[in-house]
Amino acid sequence: MNNRRKLKRTINYICGGLFAEAVAASLYGESANIENIDSLMASILIMHNNYISRISHVEPGMPAKDYFNDLKNKFNKEVSEIIDQISTLG
Repeated sequence: MNNRRKLKRTINYICGGLFAEAVAASLYGESANIENIDSLMASILIMHNNYISRISHVEPGMPAKDYFNDLKNKFNKEVSEIIDQISTLG
């Protein structure tokens, strides 16, 4: 249980930081495309909710270690994609 709690806190921290960076990029960036910024922020919130709910419900038939390694790899991939999108905003 402790590892799940720690993983949830880490995801909360990372998603919060991404959201703050998106807000800062929207306020101080040169391009003011509001639709792109809104969709980026929405995708951060959707990603957060998706991964937090996936931590609590491990897929049946799959070893827990493999499941969480796959979850971490997919999360890191999505985070790097969002970071790239934020860097194009500002």
